[in-house]
Formats: sequence, structure tokens, C-alpha cells
Amino acid sequence: MNTLTGLLIIAIGSFGQSSSYVPINKVKEWSWESFWLIQGVFAWLVFPLSGALLGTPEGSSLPELWSAGGAAKAIIYGVLWGVGGLTFGLSMRYLGVALGQSLSLGTCAAFGTLFPAILAGEDLFTGTGLLLLTGVGITLAGIAIIGYAGSLRSGNMTEEEKRAAVKEFALTKGLLVALLAGVMSACFALGLEAGAPVKEAASAGGVKSLYAGLPVIFLVTSGGFLTNAAYCILQNIRNRTGKEYFSVKRNVLANNLSFCALAGALWYSQFFGLEMGKSFLAGSPVLLAFSWSILMSLNVTFSNVWGILLKEWKGVGGLTIAVLTAGLLALISSVIVVAMAQQA
Repeated sequence: MNTLTGLLIIAIGSFGQSSSYVPINKVKEWSWESFWLIQGVFAWLVFPLSGALLGTPEGSSLPELWSAGGAAKAIIYGVLWGVGGLTFGLSMRYLGVALGQSLSLGTCAAFGTLFPAILAGEDLFTGTGLLLLTGVGITLAGIAIIGYAGSLRSGNMTEEEKRAAVKEFALTKGLLVALLAGVMSACFALGLEAGAPVKEAASAGGVKSLYAGLPVIFLVTSGGFLTNAAYCILQNIRNRTGKEYFSVKRNVLANNLSFCALAGALWYSQFFGLEMGKSFLAGSPVLLAFSWSILMSLNVTFSNVWGILLKEWKGVGGLTIAVLTAGLLALISSVIVVAMAQQA
């Protein structure tokens, strides 16, 4: 029952993340770099800080908690993850919600699961390591299939149809950006591992296991914010778009801030849910290690549901839809295979 509860909580957080790019479509009169920076303030600073305060022991403070060790390393991994977060946003720009998230998050699932195991010196060809490797292999197969569906989609659509679905659609550029985003985004998982002493200190201070990992998440996201903020401000200067923050009418500004805040809250829900869900998977070591891949696979699944609802796959043939469905089923089966193998 605990395992099912944990997976359900992760799934709810995943649905929030996959929905986070929908509110951005409601932002008006701001360039990409402007709304990306503002939603980042909420996604990577405001809401993670609120979560971190929940994970702070009574009578203690966040700086005291972070002094337990690993904080600086977690921030550095966060800076690297920020490159992934930045290019992740660009992958949505060039490929759309469905295909962009599928390729970025699928790649992130694979590397984010394997990197911590490799750095921990785990043998990937026996026991638990083999189960992880098998699950990741199935995940990568799902990514490849979804990528093929994307190429079919591109080949079957006119330029006008591509622009109607995704205004700046660019398959080759988008694929390269999405793969880079996936690899670099995997550094988030490494940041969580690096901050393990902070999580242990929070637990030792009496914080419930549901919230003990939240101070670590803030360390990683704050590092990511530095990368994204630097890039966005540079783009504001280069494109002379910095005035957008102040030149829009009050009602437009209120609209934009509201939807950026909503996008930030939905995005953060994935890691809030991940940490809460992992607390219910403690009795299942393999699923606990595979939880990162579970989150990313669910993100891909839900993002494609949104892609269908947003008509990004409108006009494609039956073969393309069949290939896309096969890729999604492969991602879902990766979770099922790992869960069943552990129970065996």
C-alpha cells in the first residue's frame, strides 16, 4: 500500500509539472526571456524556499541545516542543471510541449537514474544495478520511438501546419537542444544526492520524512536560477526587452505575474511530490533508486496528453499516432518492469 501511495503522489506532482507550460501561453506582451525569468523566480526561488522552510527543524535555521555538508556541491550541480533547465525551455519553443518534453525528460530520466548509481560505484550488470539498467534501457527505447514519431510528424506536415502547432518549430535544432537539456537536467538528481547530509540532518532534527529533502531541493534550484537569470538578463539587454517588465499596462502585468506564479507552482510540484513520494518507497530500494526515472517517464506521458489537447499532433496520420502510443507504452512499461522484477 505504501508503494502505491508513493507512486500516486509522484504521479500527482508529475501532472503538475507537465501542466506548468500551459499557463505560459496566457502571458501577454513579454518576450521569451522575460517570462522565463519571472516564472523562474517563482519556480526556482519562491516556492522551493517555502518548501525548504517546511523541512527546517524547529529552533533551527536553513543556514544551520545546510552546514551539515554537501550544500555547496548541491548548488554547483544546480548551476549545471540550470543549463538543462534553460535548454529545456528552448526545446518547448522549437518542438512544442509534447515532443520537446518527451525527448528532454526521457533523456533526463536515463542519465538522472544512472549517474548517481555509477558515482556510487554500483555494478550495473548484477542485482539492483541490472534492474536499473534494464528499466533505463526500456526508457531509452521509448524515447527513440517518440523521437521517430516526431520525425514522422514533421515529414507529414506542411510548413504552415508546423507553424500553426508550434510557432517556431525547428526539428533539427529542437532535437539537439532537447538532448542537451536532458543530459544536463540529470544534474538535478546528482544535486539531490550531494545534499543527502542536509536531508539526514533535517530528519535527525525531527522533521518528518515527507519534508526532510525539501531544503536540498532549494539548494539545487537556486543554483539553477543563477544560470537562467544570467542568460535571460543578457538576452533582455541584447534584445532590448528589459523594458517589457515595466512598459505593459497594469492589468497585463497582473495577468503575466499571475500566470508565471501558477506556472512556477505547478513546476515545483514535481519535486515536492517526488520527495514526499520517496518517503513511502523506503521499503522498496529499487523503486526508490528508480524514482527519478519514474517521475520523468510520467512527465513525458502527461506532456503528450497536453500536446494532444493543445492540438500539436493535429493533422498527423494514423501511423504517427500509433508510433507515439508505442513510445508512451514503452515508458510506462519501464516502471512496471522494475516494480514486478523487484517483487519477484
